[in-house]
Amino acid sequence: MPSFLHILQQRRQFLQQALLASASPLLLREALAAGEEAYTVSPWKGAVPAFHAVDTTGKVWRLADLKGRAVLVNFWASWCEPCRAEMPTLQQVADLYGPDRLVVLALNFKEHPNRAIQFAATTGITMPVLLDPQGQVARDWGVKVFPTTLLIDPQGRPRQRVQGEVDWTGAPAAKWIEALLKS
Repeated sequence: MPSFLHILQQRRQFLQQALLASASPLLLREALAAGEEAYTVSPWKGAVPAFHAVDTTGKVWRLADLKGRAVLVNFWASWCEPCRAEMPTLQQVADLYGPDRLVVLALNFKEHPNRAIQFAATTGITMPVLLDPQGQVARDWGVKVFPTTLLIDPQGRPRQRVQGEVDWTGAPAAKWIEALLKS
């Protein structure tokens, strides 16, 4: 009988494959053949929309207020299995770098605030959880895949968009974050 961890690992692989399949069947085959993770990283292109969101405590967050620090904005929802899977590693990165160097914001997509609060409480998430009850912030930033994480440099410029589940404690993510901090 397979172990619980083995079942979780299989489920994660299945969900990663489904994510890539919805993005591009060719990309899925290439990534799986190469043994790569199920995420895509692309440079930010285009205009920079305004960013304004309220967290679960009522605090208003704006990118302009965060200048001088690198920012990760993670768009997620509690119904999204890959979102739930990567959330603990986002919290670890937030704890590792600290909010003076790297601000990690978890922006909940179109769920009731109580659901986002409950999720954070049951999973031990202490990073700021922002609310996007109408999905307007996600639309403004072109987010269509969950999870999606925006990497924003200390000058407030978006640098990269990461679509799909990432182990934020892994080597690839560490390289993205270090490059972000140096920019």
